[in-house]
Amino acid sequence: MSSTVTSTRPARSRKVRAILAGGVVLGVGAAVTLAAWSDSEFATGLFSAGSFNLEGSANGTAYDEHPAADAPASLAFSLPLAQNLAPEETVYAPFAVRLDDTTTSPADVALTVAGTTGVVAGLTYELIATSSFGCDATTTGTTIVPSGTALTAGTGSFDLAAGTAGAAGAPVNLCFAVSADSSLAQGQSGAVTWQFAATSAN
Repeated sequence: MSSTVTSTRPARSRKVRAILAGGVVLGVGAAVTLAAWSDSEFATGLFSAGSFNLEGSANGTAYDEHPAADAPASLAFSLPLAQNLAPEETVYAPFAVRLDDTTTSPADVALTVAGTTGVVAGLTYELIATSSFGCDATTTGTTIVPSGTALTAGTGSFDLAAGTAGAAGAPVNLCFAVSADSSLAQGQSGAVTWQFAATSAN
């Protein structure tokens, strides 16, 4: 009877090599996973609207808002002449506009005739900006609307500064001069409304 001897050493060697090979693979994988860094940075911005408000004064002291054509400020044209005009006579009225103490932007102001009522034929006007509040035949200043402009027409513009430190902006003082020419009819009566339209100039 013959006997067969089987060696197990080669099998054990292959198993060891397999385990070692597996260990090498795992080691490489771990090295790749650990080689990573990350970081972040964030930024934000805050946005707020400013304020803008135009106001006017017919006496140079008390300022108020008159935003509607049907409720305008009343100009104090020189009396009694303003209600008893004759050809070649002129009447005067001061006015001032400014940006109030909440306004955060300067303004461009455009003057236009918003409308007339009654009869204003034979009447022309001039508008000037003056250094102080007041208006009469001796007043001089910077022309905004030239003398002789029909009461139904004319445009002009000027700038307004915004206030600082909670104070209203410096006013622009104005002088209206309305003149009657030889075509003025006896007994006629009419009125004109001017608009000062301010646009922020940031």
